[in-house]
Amino acid sequence: MFDITRKKDAAYALVILLLFCIPALLSWNSKTQLGAIIESGTLKLATRNSPNTYFIEKGEPAGFEYDLAKAYADHLGIKLELILPSSFGGLFTTMDNRDAHIAGAMLTATEQRKESFDFSTPYLHTTTALIYRTTQGQPAPKNLSDLISKDKRLVILANSSHSELLKALQTEHPELQWEETAELSAIELLEKVHAKEIDYTITDAVAFDTQKTFFPGLKKAFDLDAEQPLAWMLKPYGDKSLIDSVNRFLALDSTKKLIEALKITYFQRSNSLNYYDTTTFREDMQTRFPKIEQYFFMAEQETDIDWQLLAAIAYQESHWDPKAVSPTGVKGIMMLTNAAAKEVKVTDRTDPMQSIIGGAHYLVSVMKKIPDRIPQPDHTWFALAGYNVGYGHLEDARVLTSRAGLNPDKWDDVKRHLPLLTQEKHYSTVRYGYARGYEPVHYVSNIRKYIELLQWEIQVRQAKKQDEDADMDPDHESWDSATVKEDILPAL
Repeated sequence: MFDITRKKDAAYALVILLLFCIPALLSWNSKTQLGAIIESGTLKLATRNSPNTYFIEKGEPAGFEYDLAKAYADHLGIKLELILPSSFGGLFTTMDNRDAHIAGAMLTATEQRKESFDFSTPYLHTTTALIYRTTQGQPAPKNLSDLISKDKRLVILANSSHSELLKALQTEHPELQWEETAELSAIELLEKVHAKEIDYTITDAVAFDTQKTFFPGLKKAFDLDAEQPLAWMLKPYGDKSLIDSVNRFLALDSTKKLIEALKITYFQRSNSLNYYDTTTFREDMQTRFPKIEQYFFMAEQETDIDWQLLAAIAYQESHWDPKAVSPTGVKGIMMLTNAAAKEVKVTDRTDPMQSIIGGAHYLVSVMKKIPDRIPQPDHTWFALAGYNVGYGHLEDARVLTSRAGLNPDKWDDVKRHLPLLTQEKHYSTVRYGYARGYEPVHYVSNIRKYIELLQWEIQVRQAKKQDEDADMDPDHESWDSATVKEDILPAL
């Protein structure tokens, strides 16, 4: 009887326990992966510090993958946290260990990868392209048969998907030969093609679009494969809530418009830094410059920065268009970021007077960061480079210059090392990582050209005024603009 009573009590206790536990179990089971992420308040993105993914630009995070992931995190109403593995392979380890929720690094959704990971719907497609440099009198390669030549060098990245592709193509073209390197980056291979040290290389079309603006003369000959999908990679999870949410986000019209804008910003960007059209400049001097000329004089009075330097910067930034807006949101004649505008108390970046005077004050703040020991004009060139790429990246380039045994206080030495910030073997050794290192070099060069051209146009204008005055004085010897042109153009 006693045993029966004990068994009834134990059963009763078990029933009571289950009544309390079942709701908790049901509650635990109802928390989806997406729900847990939202509850944590943080979306973790595994990516790389590289031109196509994430980098710091003018002190702000940027990059195609970063901007897209930030938009998704904003869509969820949570913050974005970056996980940056030290190697490309580290992306897969990070996802295997579930240390990140999503991997976004221009990853191709290959069949082999799909065996271990889930992929979102594609947000981009890319091809593998053969890159060459145009040379007068030499036809462009049109197919693989044109590559089969003993005096032509094709060099690619070792252990890459490109190597696998060429090996597959070699079965149909057994005479196809190439070299592989583990010492050079994709950008360095583009540099070697541009310098005519090698004849061809192979790269992703998206990657080439990112860098081609800095290598005039480099062209895509043809694609070696069909389009391949690029997508976010996720570790499989039972409830599919996260990947379903990601796919719904990517399907939104607003997301599709964002992706198109990001493609323009990061991959299809026209290189205004190489733009130097004297005809357009002359037209803008006649139509745009007179409306804003006085503000440059006002800015010089407030900051002691030469007004012609400010005018040249403004032309480089916006072509003196007060309504100019970049895909990244900087706007106005001086193309100020929101942060820069707040720093110099500019409330309306599209107001020409505020933009020009504010831009001058911001340049002063940048100049103050440049060591006083650096003399002019190098002090100004350093300030302009910092204005363009960000002071942190400029300091990184100076570190690389010093390591090379050159003078970190000399612009001609530092401008040789700024482009190295596009190469992982260099930018991975400095504090701020990847930067569009070619941009500040072109930026400073163009502003110097615009200063010279502005000075020439001013002298031409003064000469014309003297001619007009001479027309009222029959004894005055005429001085036409052609004389000015002959005197000044050789210096350009």
